[in-house]
Amino acid sequence: MKLTRLRIRNFRCYKNEITVDFDDMTVFVGRNDVGKSTVMDALDIFLNDGAPDKHDATKDGDGKDLTIICEFSDLPASIVIDEDNPTSFQDEYLLNADGRLEIHKTFSGHLAAPKCINVAALAVHPTADEVADLLQLKNPELKKRAEKLKVDLNGIDPKVNAQLRQRIRETVGDLKLNTVLVLLNEDKTSKPWERIKAYMPLLALFKSDRASTDQDPEAQDPLKAAVKEAIKQREAELSAIATHVETEVRRIAKATLEKLKEMDETLAQQLNPQITLKKWDTLFNVSITGDEDIPINKRGSGVKRLVLLNFFRAKAEQQAREKSNAPVIYAIEEPETSQHPHNQRLLVNALLDLAEDGQVIITTHTPMLARTLPDRCLRYIHLKDDKSREILSGGGATNKLFATSLGVLPDNAIKLFIGVEGRHDITFLKHISKMLRQAGCDVLDLEKMELDGELIFFPLGGSSLALWTSRLEPLSRPEFHLFDRDNPPTVPAKYQDAADAINLRSRCKAIITGKKEMENYLHPDAINEAYKRVCNITLGLAAPFAEFEDVPVKVAELVHTISGSPTAWVALDDETRGKKVSKVKRILNEQAASSMTKERLDHVDPDGHVVSWFNEMKALANV
Repeated sequence: MKLTRLRIRNFRCYKNEITVDFDDMTVFVGRNDVGKSTVMDALDIFLNDGAPDKHDATKDGDGKDLTIICEFSDLPASIVIDEDNPTSFQDEYLLNADGRLEIHKTFSGHLAAPKCINVAALAVHPTADEVADLLQLKNPELKKRAEKLKVDLNGIDPKVNAQLRQRIRETVGDLKLNTVLVLLNEDKTSKPWERIKAYMPLLALFKSDRASTDQDPEAQDPLKAAVKEAIKQREAELSAIATHVETEVRRIAKATLEKLKEMDETLAQQLNPQITLKKWDTLFNVSITGDEDIPINKRGSGVKRLVLLNFFRAKAEQQAREKSNAPVIYAIEEPETSQHPHNQRLLVNALLDLAEDGQVIITTHTPMLARTLPDRCLRYIHLKDDKSREILSGGGATNKLFATSLGVLPDNAIKLFIGVEGRHDITFLKHISKMLRQAGCDVLDLEKMELDGELIFFPLGGSSLALWTSRLEPLSRPEFHLFDRDNPPTVPAKYQDAADAINLRSRCKAIITGKKEMENYLHPDAINEAYKRVCNITLGLAAPFAEFEDVPVKVAELVHTISGSPTAWVALDDETRGKKVSKVKRILNEQAASSMTKERLDHVDPDGHVVSWFNEMKALANV
């Protein structure tokens, strides 16, 4: 189940209903106190069964209508909402007009201790007499309704509510479907909400103002779980130790009693040891030390926060496993806090990787973090003149608001902009830059220049935040753009027109790859080594891929085949294939590119395309 939309009204600064759509990765940008944390807290209250506090209702709003609404897609094909019998959201008419599950939670915000008043699904639902309330009826009531309507129960199990509801609806025929709120938690009902919420994603919220110590619950819980798991693995041995200790204590007590009687039989007739066994896991107090046994508590704030953030991830994954691998939404406020630019970049890549398997929501004030993400991920919370808010998606005129809010435009230290099609291309270029310099080539050190603030990468794919050619041009900074050819030479390159326009500008150079894309410049030995090292898979690639083969797709298909999956590659759905290809692109550009050598590059690129890119960069930067 995937969160697709959130709506809030009468909650803190959001008096009027506000709507925000969510992607796999969603990034909120806006000035301080504009409402970013409020969005996070609203999700926390909704998904983690929380409640607002007495100050959360909008001061001049309707506290009785403090409402949080979430819409979900990618719904399970089968659910259980009463007893143990399967049904589906569609069969129970619980989906809205867009085919999503839309749940409304309303709270009594006007009270000193607000609580949830009702939970309802806005759905295209039957409104005809005798069928509008079927979800609220328990089994005896459903049987009475079926008897009243003279429903034929042959072929179904009358003890199964889902089958009864379906047969009753079939009998009525004209259900008079209409969009209505269907209450899910009425006292008189079977309370289907208690079952439905089990399918909801888990929200793991990491607040920006939390303490960063190794005694934080998120740090301690995974460690305590590890202690319990280790103890469980040695449970029989530990039980034997406990028995041995008890036996020895009783033996010593018996021997002591005998010695006492030798001295004076009146001193004691019996000595009974009272043995209390503690739980083994309570014997271990766990803290964390790092290099040179330095406690994490004594490390810098950035390191402490980074360690804690990853314990937070571990805890969330543990909770997901305990909830039958429920989807996890990682909501992280200002993940860049206290982090060096290098760690910020590592963090961005880690979050993007997380987003490939779940959803990630973050807030940020950092230009670098926002700049590396495509427009579709970005949300700007705009405070209007009348103090109301609107949430705008990235792209077009919204990007100017991002620039103003974040101060994205660079200072005079910038020597070069490098535009590529995506984040994996940035990783590829950094690795090749490092390799060429180690081989003695006089090329730019891209990693160092970026960390020193002398170079800015901006991914062009999807019209990202940093693709502001109209804003870059007045800065009079050199720009190097690298586009994939994509199409064989008989067909114009995909971005030929864009490249031609850039090359007309002063101190700007756009180059189109000679091969399909950057992955076509990876040597097969580098790819083999990467997969053996990372996945322990032997690919057995012997020759370079053809210049216009789709390398990520070919490798993904090969990995899928080697893994022994019973489903053929062509039989996989587009989403599954896409995720596999995305994972391959990450491994190719991070791991295979790091295994490249000058000799391997010369073998797959005898015409020297790649080296020529770096020569152009150096000439533009004039360093």
